[in-house]
Amino acid sequence: MADQYAQSGEDKQPAGIPAIRWDEPPEGPVVVLLDQTRLPSEEVELVCTDASALVEAIRSLAVRGAPLLGIAGAYGVALAAARGFDVDEAALALAGARPTAVNLSVGVRRAQEAHQASLARGESPEQAAQAALAAARTLHREDAEASARMAEHGLRLLEELLPGGGHRILTHCNTGALVSGGEGTALAVALAAHRAGQLRRLWVDETRPLLQGARLTAWEAARHGMAYSLLTDNAAGSLFAAGEVDAVLIGADRIAADGSVANKVGSYPLAVLARYHHVPFIVVAPVTTVDLGTPDGASIEVEQRPGYEVTEISAPQAPVAGAGGGIPVAPLGAQAYNPAFDVTPPELVTAIVTEAGVASPVTAKSLAELCGRPVGERLG
Repeated sequence: MADQYAQSGEDKQPAGIPAIRWDEPPEGPVVVLLDQTRLPSEEVELVCTDASALVEAIRSLAVRGAPLLGIAGAYGVALAAARGFDVDEAALALAGARPTAVNLSVGVRRAQEAHQASLARGESPEQAAQAALAAARTLHREDAEASARMAEHGLRLLEELLPGGGHRILTHCNTGALVSGGEGTALAVALAAHRAGQLRRLWVDETRPLLQGARLTAWEAARHGMAYSLLTDNAAGSLFAAGEVDAVLIGADRIAADGSVANKVGSYPLAVLARYHHVPFIVVAPVTTVDLGTPDGASIEVEQRPGYEVTEISAPQAPVAGAGGGIPVAPLGAQAYNPAFDVTPPELVTAIVTEAGVASPVTAKSLAELCGRPVGERLG
C-alpha cells in the first residue's frame, strides 16, 4: 500500500529530498520514494508499506534508474521481511518488475541472500529482517561511494580526451542523483566538470516519450546552477553537424559481456552520430550494471512499454483524457512502438567508466578485467 504527501521544494540544497530512504514510523517500517513522475512541478514522496506497492512504483517509473532500482529492490526485500511477508515471493516480484535493468535483480538478491544466511544460522525472523536491511543499507552506501569514484574517473578521462576544458557535453535521459545513492553516473561526471570550471554547456535531450531529460535532468541541472540547454531528441544531429558537441555522456541499464550497452531508447542513434562526427561516446555506470552472464547485446531483454506512453503526453496537474492518464497526441486506436531501451554495440563506445576504473577500448577482455571476474560470470 502506498500513500503520497507533498513536500515543498523551496529553499532546498541541490540534493533536495533523497530519491529513496528507509523510515520507521510508529505504524511500521516503510520505504519512502521521491515520486519522479510528479517532477518537476512538485516534490512528492510516495510511501510504500509493502513490496507490491514498491513493485508498482518501479513499473510506473515513480522510482527509476538502474543503480537506484538495485537499492529499491534491496529495501523491498527488507520491507517484506520486516513486515512478516513471504520474502522469497516478494523478491521474485521485485526482481521481475523491470527486466532490462540488471541492478534491480542484483539488489534483490543481495538482501535476499543476507536474509537466508541469517535464518540458516538459526537466527530469529527479526534478526533475519535486520540482516536484509543491513545489506540494503550497505548497497546504498556503496552506490554513493561508487558515484563519487565514477565522477573522478570520468572527469580525468574528459581531461585526457579533451584537454583545455570548456566541455560541451550532450546527455540523454536522466543519470543524476535521481538514479543513485549518490550524485549519479553520467550526470555526476558532468557535475564534476561543472564544479571544476570545465563545463561550458550541458546539452540535455528531452528524451521521448517520458521526457526524463526535460523533467528530471533539466531540474537537477538547474538546481546545481549548471549552464544547460534543452533540445528535442531529433535536434541532436544538427548540434553535431554544427560542431557544438565535444562528448556524449550516458548511463546504462545493462552492459553485456562484450561491452554492448542497453540504455534509454535514443542512445544508439547518439552513438552513431558521435562516431560519424569523431566525438567521444562515453558510458558511465557502476560495476553492478555489468552482467558478464549476458554474452552480447542480442541477449539483452529489452523492455517494451505501453503504447499510450507514445500516443499521450503526461503532464502533471494538467487536464487529462487519454486511456493512460495523459493528453492524447495521436488518433484514438493508433498503434505505437515503444521499447524502453536500445542497445549500442561496443565498437561505438569510446569508454565505459565505472568506480573500478575505465575500460577503453571496450572489449570482453577489458570489461572482465575491469570487473575482476571471469567472462561468463553473472553479478550477484
